[in-house]
Amino acid sequence: MIKKASIGFLVLALSMTSCVSKKIYNDLETKYSDLKKENRSVTDENANLQKAKNQLELDKDALTKDLNDTKADLAKQKADLAAAQNKFKVLQDSYNALEKNSNDALESNMAKNRELLAQLEAKSKKLADEQARLDKTASRLNELEAMIAAKEAAMKKLKDTLSKALNGFEGKGLTVEQKNGKVYVSMENKLLFNSGSWAVGTEGRKAVVELGKVLGDNPDLSVLIEGHTDDDPYAGSGPIANNWDLSTKRATAIVAILSENTKINKQKLTAAGRSEFSPLASNATPEGKAKNRRIEIILTPRLDEIAEMLNSIN
Repeated sequence: MIKKASIGFLVLALSMTSCVSKKIYNDLETKYSDLKKENRSVTDENANLQKAKNQLELDKDALTKDLNDTKADLAKQKADLAAAQNKFKVLQDSYNALEKNSNDALESNMAKNRELLAQLEAKSKKLADEQARLDKTASRLNELEAMIAAKEAAMKKLKDTLSKALNGFEGKGLTVEQKNGKVYVSMENKLLFNSGSWAVGTEGRKAVVELGKVLGDNPDLSVLIEGHTDDDPYAGSGPIANNWDLSTKRATAIVAILSENTKINKQKLTAAGRSEFSPLASNATPEGKAKNRRIEIILTPRLDEIAEMLNSIN
């Protein structure tokens, strides 16, 4: 991500220096275009991960429904077993009465009773096997629910930690929110950037550094940094072509500051530009535009353990 920001600054510098060779300038523009393609690929990968998480949640709901249906079926089979046992008792009484009759009648009843006993034993074994399977599934589901609850608790603790660390910036365009199993840190541009710029100001840098300290203590988190703009067309000059470019540049500028913290796992950082296409408010008012010009930092916990648990249940 630092590499992308560095190339962007170099292109800007070269564009304002008349003595730079056309070949060097064209080479840098080609590299910059390749980096934008790489960024789009990362954004698609992130969307696929979100889709996979949603599928995992649907699988969990389906398994829970299957468990409930199986429990209902087990209750019905137990009722059938009780009815069969009552029938067996009647047959046993009948056997005792018929025992005094002829040997032929006795042998006939004994054969029927043996057949009934065999059926009961087979059904009892089937019920026992089904009960064992249900117990195992219920145990794994309980483990899964406990794991999800632990993730939620950890994310709440992270949200509280971030709120405390960034308390001095709340009211200055910074908010911290927990939803959908993730933590969202939103910073309005008035805290971070001047209009049309992707250079982070002094106060904004302080906020990002404080955020980085918390992320450094949580290296397993996946960190997605999204740049957002309002719908006003970009009116500046230089290497920025439009709002897509500007939002991406701003996201990579935040990544660059976070990357200065050696405790942060760089493999977990992703920068993405969303331009004006994911607004928080209407762009019809100045207030709405101000809310839409922002950086969203989305923190996601590890989900591979939950996925493995679901696979083990299936």
